[in-house]
Order: sequence, then C-alpha cells, then structure tokens
Amino acid sequence: MSVLARIVGHPLTERVILVLVVVNAITLGLETSPSIMARYGGPLHLLDQAILAVFVVEIVARLAVRRLSFFRDPWSVFDFAIVAISLLPATGPLQVLRALRVLRVFRLITLAPSLKRVVGALVGALPGMGSIVVLLMLVLYVFAVMATHLYGADMPEKFGTLGISLFTLFQLVTLDGWSGEIVKPAMETHPYAWIFFITFILVSSFTVFNLFIGVVVNAMQAEHDLEIAERTGRPPVSMDDLMQELKQLRAEVAELKGRGGA
Repeated sequence: MSVLARIVGHPLTERVILVLVVVNAITLGLETSPSIMARYGGPLHLLDQAILAVFVVEIVARLAVRRLSFFRDPWSVFDFAIVAISLLPATGPLQVLRALRVLRVFRLITLAPSLKRVVGALVGALPGMGSIVVLLMLVLYVFAVMATHLYGADMPEKFGTLGISLFTLFQLVTLDGWSGEIVKPAMETHPYAWIFFITFILVSSFTVFNLFIGVVVNAMQAEHDLEIAERTGRPPVSMDDLMQELKQLRAEVAELKGRGGA
C-alpha cells in the first residue's frame, strides 16, 4: 500500500493525469465535428475510452490509499462525481448524458493549484455576491415598476407589463443595444427619458457590478493570505487586526508620553 501511495502522490502522476485531461478535452471537442468523426471516429473513440480507463484506475487507486478520508475532501468527491458521470451509458434515453462527458475538463481545477485558488475564492465570495444579487433585484423591480407606468402606454413591446419591463431593464444592465433599441425610441415620445435610463445604468451596471468585482477581489485576497499563512505557518492578518494593533500602539505611546511628562 505504501508503494501505491507513493505512486498516487507522486508529482509525475499528477502531471500525466493533467496531460490526459487536456488531451481528453481536445478529443471531446473534435468529436463535435461530423467530418472529423467520419474520418477518425474510431481512433478518437478508442482514445477517449483509454483515457477514461486511466481516470477510473486513478480514482480507484486514490480510494484504496485514502479510503474514507477520500470522501472528506470536496475536490476528491468532485473528481469521483465527474468520472462516475462519464461511466454512465450514453445510449437510448440516457444519450443526453453523452454531452456531460465534457465535464471531465473540470478536472483541470483539481490538478492546477492556481485554478483551485480561484474557484475557492469564488465559493468564498458567494455569500457576499448573494447580497448584491438581492440588491440588484430590488433595483430592477423598483425601476421596472416606474418604467411600466412611465413608458408602458407608448412602448408596450418594451414596457407593457412588469415582466416585459424587467426583461428590458435586464437588457439595459448588459448594455446590449441600450441606446438604439431602448433609449432613443423612448425619447421620441419622452424627450427626457434619457435621465431615467442613464440613472438606471449608472446604478445597476456601474455601481452594482463594481460591487461584484469588489467582493470577488476581496475573496481572492483572503484566499491568497490563507495560502501564505499555510506556507509560513503564521495566521493571516486581517485589516481589523492591524487596526487593533495600531490602536494599542497609540495607547502605549500616549501612556509613555504621560509618564514622561509626569
């Protein structure tokens, strides 16, 4: 078992699996071309099955080495689920699952430390992003109600109902055709409509989306600090900790000055 553990944990094994994941991603892309499949379908299918067999052997080996601790690691469970999906039959009613084989590409996340850090940061940012999504929904709802009352009669195809207004404003959030398709037609009957729409764009696209970026950046920084702390063996220092230490230093300096004056 110790030999198997050394093989599973060897950096060369990880590199080989990483190369196979990349090759498998390329083959899955090539299989979408009818002309390529007509000429090389057989070899590509054999290569795909061979790579899948290697993935299965690797997962079984990791299970044998780590046993129950394998399922305590979320990334290992992620690997296991992707390989298990790839083993499902892709014929008959389950033929739609054939497209799910492309999920094997996501094994790159578990093999590349930089990608794991990025995904970890995104997961850590989900609570903050959820709050921002709620804020965006509130902004959309308020402006959709106003737009329906203001422009629904003259532009029923864009603001006739609350649902249509929500969809139109979401299009404005993405800035897709905001000027030629929405704002300028509205200004034909409402010359000052640009004030309403520009205000909405500034609040939603620029302000709220920048909040998204800020949350993700903070999560990435926290993940980076955690990685440094794991390498150095020192706990990560937050801004609150620094401010607390600064206050303590100021108090100590003030106390020393008071003693000196006494």
